[in-house]
Amino acid sequence: VQLQASGGGLVQAGGSLRLSCAASKRPFSSYVMGWFRQAPGKEREFVATIISWSGGTTYYGDSVKGRFTISRDNVKNTVYLQMNSLKPEDTAVYYCAAGRLLTTTAQGYDYWGQGTLVTVSS
Repeated sequence: VQLQASGGGLVQAGGSLRLSCAASKRPFSSYVMGWFRQAPGKEREFVATIISWSGGTTYYGDSVKGRFTISRDNVKNTVYLQMNSLKPEDTAVYYCAAGRLLTTTAQGYDYWGQGTLVTVSS
């Protein structure tokens, strides 16, 4: 599976961005899709994950709950991350990932995109 993330950029605190991640492989719907982020000098952090069964169940990291929303379009083979009320501490490289396990740990994902940089200015 090849994943192509896009949508990062520079935004002021309180602003919004939407990240996209397009997957090359079908059936896209069989994969658990996740977003992680990594700030300079820090470990990779779980952001959100979504499955396509059970009504598209989602899980979020504590630091983004209530501000970020993950969604997926199984026709377009794309997963999205809508980020609202952005804070300077959200600054990081954001990675999308695909796997077969419903997990919040990076090791549980088999495929990774190249990352897209999000910078939030104060």
